[in-house]
Amino acid sequence: MSQGLKITVIVLALVGIASTPLVWLLDGPDGGQMVGASVQAGAGIAALVWAWFQHPGNRTEDTAAHTGEARANDGGTAVAGVKRPKGRGSGSAKATRTGKATATGEGSNASSGIDYS
Repeated sequence: MSQGLKITVIVLALVGIASTPLVWLLDGPDGGQMVGASVQAGAGIAALVWAWFQHPGNRTEDTAAHTGEARANDGGTAVAGVKRPKGRGSGSAKATRTGKATATGEGSNASSGIDYS
């Protein structure tokens, strides 16, 4: 579960739990309203506990060490380290003693560290 989704579920669960007493305070609830408020509170508490114990999703730890040379020609891409397209992944990324990355030709790209593009 991503961190954003986890926070959203926790906030919604807290809103569900906190809004339940409002039903009890307004106009003296009848039996159906009391049951509905109890179910709402129970569901909110269950969602809160579930979200609280979820592990963060997409947690990756990438390491590149002592890599060889990487070469790209004519529009190619060479990465002698770690590639994380669009910054994906929420864990650590480490590149040490990476090899030489060379790009030749139009549109070629080379990286010898961590590439977030």
